[in-house]
Amino acid sequence: MADEERHIATDSARAGSTEHVVRYVLAISLVLVIVMLALVLWR
Repeated sequence: MADEERHIATDSARAGSTEHVVRYVLAISLVLVIVMLALVLWR
């Protein structure tokens, strides 16, 4: 039967790691973009 559902544990189904590094990278890059835009607009 091809219609059966297959349940896999969350950790087994994830392809990547679940570290919170992405959150920090996004926050730092957002701050850097705001600073760079402020420098460009004030010159």
